[in-house]
Amino acid sequence: MEPFDVIVIGSGPGGYVCAFRAAQLGLKVALVEKRATLGGTCLNVGCIPSKALLHSSEHLMFAQQHAAAHGIKLGSIGLDLETLMRRKDSVVAKLVGGVAQLAKARKIEVITGTAAFLSPTALEVTGAGGKVQLAAKNFVIATGSAPIELASAKFDGVNVVSSDQAIAFASVPGRLAVVGGGAIGLELGSVWARLGSEVTVVEFLPKIVATYDNDVVSTFARLLQKQGLKIATGVKVTGLTSSPTPEGMKLTGDMGGKPVEFRADKVLVAIGRRPYTEGLAVERAGVELDERRRVKVDSRLRTSASGIWAIGDVVAGPMLAHKAEEDGIAVAEWIAGQAGHVNWDLVPAIVYTEPELAGVGLGEDAAKAAGREIRVGKFNFAANGRAVAADTTDGFVKIIADAKTDRILGAQILGHGASELVAEVVAHMEYGGSAEDLGRTIHAHPTMSEAVKEAGLAVSKRAIHAL
Repeated sequence: MEPFDVIVIGSGPGGYVCAFRAAQLGLKVALVEKRATLGGTCLNVGCIPSKALLHSSEHLMFAQQHAAAHGIKLGSIGLDLETLMRRKDSVVAKLVGGVAQLAKARKIEVITGTAAFLSPTALEVTGAGGKVQLAAKNFVIATGSAPIELASAKFDGVNVVSSDQAIAFASVPGRLAVVGGGAIGLELGSVWARLGSEVTVVEFLPKIVATYDNDVVSTFARLLQKQGLKIATGVKVTGLTSSPTPEGMKLTGDMGGKPVEFRADKVLVAIGRRPYTEGLAVERAGVELDERRRVKVDSRLRTSASGIWAIGDVVAGPMLAHKAEEDGIAVAEWIAGQAGHVNWDLVPAIVYTEPELAGVGLGEDAAKAAGREIRVGKFNFAANGRAVAADTTDGFVKIIADAKTDRILGAQILGHGASELVAEVVAHMEYGGSAEDLGRTIHAHPTMSEAVKEAGLAVSKRAIHAL
């Protein structure tokens, strides 16, 4: 077989986007995926199914807690978990099927199986039909990541689970302990709390979502607790009973030198993810890994082996689908001799709870810790007309700007639709925009986005609708 121009290993958001862009640029492309469906963790068991569950559970929460205040009279409200899960699965099936159709339309050869390097220019793929050897001028490692296991609470897939299983419980756990107060733990904790589980989030650090500002986190935690989540921070998990008892499993921990315990019917461990490089035999290709088994790359995502690139979760940086996509596009363009570009300083991070939490760039606390002279603009959604009309007044927008130049250094948004609102701040930051630029940009009225405009004006104490 004639060598491919590019073989991409892994079909998650980074991998399939890289393959699609390379095909657009006229390259001969193969895409290797060990799953039966394309889309990687994100589409199959991560971003997409979790967002489907969040959306469905938000509908239930609205019906139970808010519909009456809007003059909506409902009869008996109950949960049909089987139907809810079936809808989630149909969303996943539609999207992974769509990726397959796009790959076919771009004449990308999809090869199902597990890949292992034979040399810097050859790959062996083991699938249901046996082994096949492939050659390419360029390889892109896009194998993603896997959940990190706790030594004291190892996954069994039934009682102690990762997010992979927590999107597919057959019944609502009476009590769910979530180890880890990051995005994954809080999102899935929110889902099951809305569906009726008693959820306790156990976090090792002094606060949940630790990269966000203290004022943001304190408000966020209060809102989550108001929704029924219990939150315990500063807890080091020390052990777990191996199987459930009538009283439930016992999760033990140390909290400031004092023993604590939490009872649960299921435990979700969501303490982070690790790069997935097992079985790839990168050493045969001369690809070096770092101390955390991430693939070492340079500023253009080239590995230590000529013609081999790596992107997304398998390299250093935030493990986020949109970051992986940008990596993939840039690598495809570099391979094709074009000027690829990624601004890794402007990768937004999101927690898709309700309200959502979004951030980009430097937060206020981090900027002050770094000795930066800053000005901060803050605007509450409670003063936003659209938020009042839509009953989405929780939260606020913060804009952090350089005190001398007014250049936007970062933003943190806690509120309904924050994941959408942060995009405009990223756009302004991409061209080096100022808080004044943001404040002078015309926003439609009434919209939630006006709060972003007002926060930009608030940097110079010019917010129109704030006291």
